Amino acid sequence: MRLAVFGASGGTGKHVVQQALSRGHNVVAVVRRPDALALTDERLSVRQGDVLDPDSIARAIEGSETVISALGSHTRRTPTTIYSEGISNIVAALPAADASRLIAISAAPTGPWSEVSTFERLVVYPLLEFLFGASYDDMRRMEGVLAHSEVDWTIFRPPRLTDREAKGNYRTSITGALPRAYTITRGDLATAILDSITDDSLVRRFVAIAN
Repeated sequence: MRLAVFGASGGTGKHVVQQALSRGHNVVAVVRRPDALALTDERLSVRQGDVLDPDSIARAIEGSETVISALGSHTRRTPTTIYSEGISNIVAALPAADASRLIAISAAPTGPWSEVSTFERLVVYPLLEFLFGASYDDMRRMEGVLAHSEVDWTIFRPPRLTDREAKGNYRTSITGALPRAYTITRGDLATAILDSITDDSLVRRFVAIAN
C-alpha cells in the first residue's frame, strides 16, 4: 500500500514511517524540511510540504491510498490552527489524490471527561488543559472537521506519549475511556495506527489507546 505521512520527522511520525517500511508499504514522508528525516529506503520518498499550504499537500499525497497525520505542535497555551487547518487542507486534497483513508492523532483530554476517573477529571485533566489547552482546543476543532466530512477517518486519542522502547502491545477502546490509561510509547502508537489501516471496525471512530 502507498501511504503518505504528515509529521514524518516528528517523534511519532518517524516510528510510523519506519514501521510502515518494515511492513512492505511504500511511504511518502511529507516534511517541511527534508533534511530533518535521516532515513533512506528504496520504498521511501521524501517530499517537502506544509499542511498550511494546500498546493503542497496536493502534490505530496498524489497517488497515495492512505494518509496519516502525525502532526505535532510546540504550542502550549498560545492559540494554534495547525491541527484544524492542516486537516481541513488534507481532507480537501483527498479526492484528487484518490485516497480513501485518513488517520489522525489527537489526545485523550479531547474526549468526554465524564468517562474518566474522578481523579483524572478533577485533577489531571484540568492541569493538562492549563498546560496544553491551546493544542487541545485545536485538536477538538480538527476532530469536528473530520466528524463532519465524508472521509473514512480514524482518530486516536492517546494519553502521554513516551520515547521508551515499545512494549509490543497496546489497549484500545471505541466505546469509552480506558482504565489506567496513563501513557503509551510512540512506537506502540505507531503500530496501532498502521494496524488500523485495514480495520473497518475503526472507520469513523474515536479510539482511546494506551499501553
